[in-house]
Amino acid sequence: MDELKMQAESKLAEEVLNDFLNRQEERRFLERGWQLNMNFVCGNQYFDIDSSGEIYEESKKFYWQNRRVFNHIATTVETRCSKLGRIRPALSVRAASEEESDRHSASLASAILSAVAGDCDLDGVISDATVWSETCGTAFYKIIWDGRSGCAVGVTDDGQKLTEGGVKVAAVPPFEIYPFSLSEQSLSAQPSIIHAQALPVRDIYTAYGVQIEGVDIEDIAYSRRDMRASKAVKHGYGLLIERYERPTEDRPCGRLTVVAGGKVLYDGELPYINGDGGERAYPFVKQTALPLAGSFFGTSVVDRLIPLQRAYNAVKNRKHEFLNRISMGTVAVEDGSVDTDELAEDGLMPGKIIVYRQGAKPPEMLTLGSVPAEFGEEEKNILADFAKVSGTGELTDNADSFAGITSATGLQLIIEQDESRMEYAYQQIKRALKDIGRQILRLYRQFATDVRLLKYAGGNNALSIIYFKGSDISSDDVVLDADSESNLSPAQRRTVVYDMLDRGLFSDENGRLTASAKNKVLEILGYKGFAGERDLGRLHAGRADEENLKMLKERCEVKKYDDHAVHIAEHTAYLLTEKLSAEAEDTICTHIDMHRNRIKENENERTDNDRTRG
Repeated sequence: MDELKMQAESKLAEEVLNDFLNRQEERRFLERGWQLNMNFVCGNQYFDIDSSGEIYEESKKFYWQNRRVFNHIATTVETRCSKLGRIRPALSVRAASEEESDRHSASLASAILSAVAGDCDLDGVISDATVWSETCGTAFYKIIWDGRSGCAVGVTDDGQKLTEGGVKVAAVPPFEIYPFSLSEQSLSAQPSIIHAQALPVRDIYTAYGVQIEGVDIEDIAYSRRDMRASKAVKHGYGLLIERYERPTEDRPCGRLTVVAGGKVLYDGELPYINGDGGERAYPFVKQTALPLAGSFFGTSVVDRLIPLQRAYNAVKNRKHEFLNRISMGTVAVEDGSVDTDELAEDGLMPGKIIVYRQGAKPPEMLTLGSVPAEFGEEEKNILADFAKVSGTGELTDNADSFAGITSATGLQLIIEQDESRMEYAYQQIKRALKDIGRQILRLYRQFATDVRLLKYAGGNNALSIIYFKGSDISSDDVVLDADSESNLSPAQRRTVVYDMLDRGLFSDENGRLTASAKNKVLEILGYKGFAGERDLGRLHAGRADEENLKMLKERCEVKKYDDHAVHIAEHTAYLLTEKLSAEAEDTICTHIDMHRNRIKENENERTDNDRTRG
């Protein structure tokens, strides 16, 4: 039986490896395109792809030709990444209804997302993925449960530390993802996905407990050098292949097969219940810069800029060659009149004595005129095309287009139009953020079976602590909202806030700015550290929410220091939004009457004091 099992595993490992090699060959031309994009971004701009799908370096037609690089693609990618960098992982959760259970679930989910975003450095992960998507067109996020992270909860018999585990989010380059079909645009619709990556054999052993034989791999480091000079060989690596298969009728929980070094490390169902409706799905989220219809992988703005970059390099180099001819001169000599070798070596330096044959014509400089105006015009046109194609045209570069506009509304419309080309990329990142948030919550719901402690940045910029279990998270009952101020610069945001303050939108019914509104305004303006005033209304509302839950089991006393109006409003809202038993309703109504009586008592006491003073 053991021999049959080993044969079956060997056959499965070979089948997975062949599947990977076939997908790799199908995608070879796409990979060469990504490598070409990366070369152009880093400055290796005299490479191309031949008919066989291999990258080669273009040779000079003449030895004297200039081959300098004037890299505008790199600055364009940097500008786009900077603008897209305004999006931060500010994932919030809105309750599906006004019921207290949904509100509590939304508050808990928001706290979990806030904590995970800090622990996983989600901001940095999104920045890394955005660089990949802007360069190659597509990037991926892998959301997994890491059992070795989190707080320590004990020690095993052999001295190993036990941890409670946590979510890990990593940016995955497109080179590591191999879909079943290159023409299926949706990730979830793919019958299977392969994630292949080269890892040190010690890391594979740590993760799966299986020792495999290491091999040498070729690693390419892209830099401002010849690509052939930036290759290196790494020793002791293994190719780890993970093939994910979506759930089917035969396999309702899907299948995951992990192979490395000709051995099957794992073969079973998909590990994560991270899909809609409690189903198992792929632990990946796709982010594309520019989606391409009928293609799994998107396209990049670098693809569109490469022809412009080639043309710009050609114009600049031909222009410099023309300037060299004008400044250094082109000498015409009669055959046999002078020593041409000496003239070629030294040129016509100032003060040079030229000896030429008696009776011959002396050497003379040919008049080449000036640099044609077409060179400058073509250079400007190409730079304008760069801004149009990339969508990163800065208003300061096109000041003439709005020189006659004096209206602030008109200028604002031009600013919005200038940013409209980037909005499509904004939406792709927002969509990816929402999917990441859903998977994070579903993983905590699946694996956080015991009560665990969570620390996060709560209200008033203070550290908040909550206890929860995975069963407390109803991720299917909340709506994820990836809020971002991506379309507003800091100056624009301040202008909007000041305008809202002037119109009294932050004021209460008495026209005053409450402490809660003041703290929120300071936070929006970027001065959260100055928002130190305690929001008593919010504290009273929080205490009233605690009393709502407590009164389902027992009666609560009315405190002298309670803000009775706030408590009455919170308790009444709870009655209107929750389906309670008759006994619970009577308890809360009695509690509300106690608050009203306290208000009357305070009014009577103030009246008596006024009479005494009179």
